Amino acid sequence: MAKKIPYLIIPIFIPFGGCPHQCVFCDQTKITGASLLPSQTEIGRTIEEYLSTWTRGGRKEVAFYGGTFTGFPMDVQEDFLKGAHRYIKSGRIDSIRISTRPDYICDETIKVLKKYGVGAVELGVQSMVNSVLRNSGRGHGGKDTVRAVRLLKEAGIKVGIQLMPGLPGDTKNTIINTARRVIILKPNFVRIYPTLVIKDTPLHDMYLMGKYKPWVLEDMVDVCQEIYKLFTRANVTIIRMGLQASKELEENIIAGPYHPSFRQLVEGRVSAA
Repeated sequence: MAKKIPYLIIPIFIPFGGCPHQCVFCDQTKITGASLLPSQTEIGRTIEEYLSTWTRGGRKEVAFYGGTFTGFPMDVQEDFLKGAHRYIKSGRIDSIRISTRPDYICDETIKVLKKYGVGAVELGVQSMVNSVLRNSGRGHGGKDTVRAVRLLKEAGIKVGIQLMPGLPGDTKNTIINTARRVIILKPNFVRIYPTLVIKDTPLHDMYLMGKYKPWVLEDMVDVCQEIYKLFTRANVTIIRMGLQASKELEENIIAGPYHPSFRQLVEGRVSAA
């Protein structure tokens, strides 16, 4: 068996940063525990803290999570990227990863990302079914994802796709349809985050009014084991299933298929099949 190469990811959270929409499910403050955009000083401090305790070698990457990175004005994007890129120039980290929306990728943006050493872009796709996207207030359609993936791949940037099964209007069929359409795009990896009702979000209001019925854990595990098998057969790596457990998250979950070891539940179901 090949030895696993150590891989350090240094997370920088930018909640709601650059985000032009209020999606029904979203409150990044309650999900991540962060509420303010980080300053350059804070970004540098975070990177230094992680590097100071990492002794295993391997690949090291700064990852901007939580917001629509390419939705920021270009000067703000460049300020963030310059702060991290200096660690690439000094050889202390290997690359940068950002998170954004499919409809906020264009040729100009990609040139800037390439300039500062961004090696991977994670797209908040959530679904490939337009009716589900409309119900969720996403403001983009499946064709935007197709275009964004094409542009990023042509530029030699790795592509990750984030999915949220269980959004308003989702069914087992629409979730499986989304997985199959994502596989056609051949992303480098995917994340799967079952939809949760988070306190004080629009989805919370929909839940209270009876306009949204959260999926129960058993049903979500069932459909996720189906798409798990689809991605595995297609050699698409699933790097996460389920939100990272945290005190902030667990204190603000109102309803939905949450489990701190969601992936293990899914893989257990696959193994037992």
